[in-house]
Amino acid sequence: MSLDIEYGFTSLNKAGEELCGDNVQIYSDGENTTVVLADGMGSGVKANILSMLTSKILCTMVANEISIEDCVETILETLPVCKVRGVAYATFTVVHIDSNGRGVMFEFDNPPAIYYHRGRCGDFERQELTVLGKKVYKSNLNLEEGDLIVFMSDGVIHAGIGMLLNFGWQRPEVMDFLNKSVTPRMTAKAVACLLAGACNDLYMDKPGDDTTVAAVKLRKSLNVAIMVGAPVNKDMDDYCVEKLMSYEGKKAVCGGTTSQIVARHLGTKVDTVLDFVDKDIPPIGHIDGIDVTTEGVITLRRLLELAEKYNSTSDLSPKYYDKKDGASLLANLLFEQATSVHFLVGQSANIAHKGLPIDITMKLKLVERLADNLRRMGKRVEIEYN
Repeated sequence: MSLDIEYGFTSLNKAGEELCGDNVQIYSDGENTTVVLADGMGSGVKANILSMLTSKILCTMVANEISIEDCVETILETLPVCKVRGVAYATFTVVHIDSNGRGVMFEFDNPPAIYYHRGRCGDFERQELTVLGKKVYKSNLNLEEGDLIVFMSDGVIHAGIGMLLNFGWQRPEVMDFLNKSVTPRMTAKAVACLLAGACNDLYMDKPGDDTTVAAVKLRKSLNVAIMVGAPVNKDMDDYCVEKLMSYEGKKAVCGGTTSQIVARHLGTKVDTVLDFVDKDIPPIGHIDGIDVTTEGVITLRRLLELAEKYNSTSDLSPKYYDKKDGASLLANLLFEQATSVHFLVGQSANIAHKGLPIDITMKLKLVERLADNLRRMGKRVEIEYN
């Protein structure tokens, strides 16, 4: 069974600060994924710069298989140490893992990561290392499908101090919250938003510290092929539909004309659902053999809005889509379920759009922006034009 690494993170800025003192860097080459969360001391510009330097240096070095000792030495020798407190100006957590769930994690002064395994939170086995007199903890990773690594800056365990809680939200309470709240369908991003949202509630919408939650999940691979628009040459209609149907995984079709082409090739028809679930989104259709059938440009425009909101590192809204309008159905398929997406994009002008502010250029730009957002979610994306 093919598996994939999924990742996501969300940050809350300290109240009154425009910049976050935490930084997350991610690098993936399709086989190995490296995620680094760095927390700069204090807040504001200085913390932001130091955490960014730390995360970028570590992500680049670890992704290139440089030993953690060399990585940590580089960080400790590069960044200053607070003269008053005698501690480093940036702490960090590094996860380096392959698509089989095998890898390693290193932690330096961040709260210990949480291992969500078979529906329950637990601890990783940690080996203490000493690098330039500093304690760094190493954990070997061996994840199973559905497992999560949840790691965070200390703003998480400080949440609520002096507000709703006397001593903040301690790690056992965080684990208990995740045990009660995480469901199998949740993406890594959804879990990060869930925990960050709970912290924001404890801070009463005014975080007393920069707060970042990152999550890494091992999940089953799923390819989605999506046909958008009819090809320029009508003689290519059958070829494009055959190409769509040849892909393993799930399939979607966007556009009225495109739906008719697909239905005709499959020897069936498009059944239109006349219920307007959302008055601003055209109704969906059903084609036997196709998982999702929607209208074209208007639905894709709403889908792009949902994608940009999903990718926002400060948006705390739930990251799941249960509504039955076309954009929400596509969001569920592409954001929550897919690990790779293949677009088959037809470049034929739609005669029905004549006189409307919709043209082929708009459609192509929508697809390209949507593809960029899917890549930011960690999806592998290909676009084929016809």
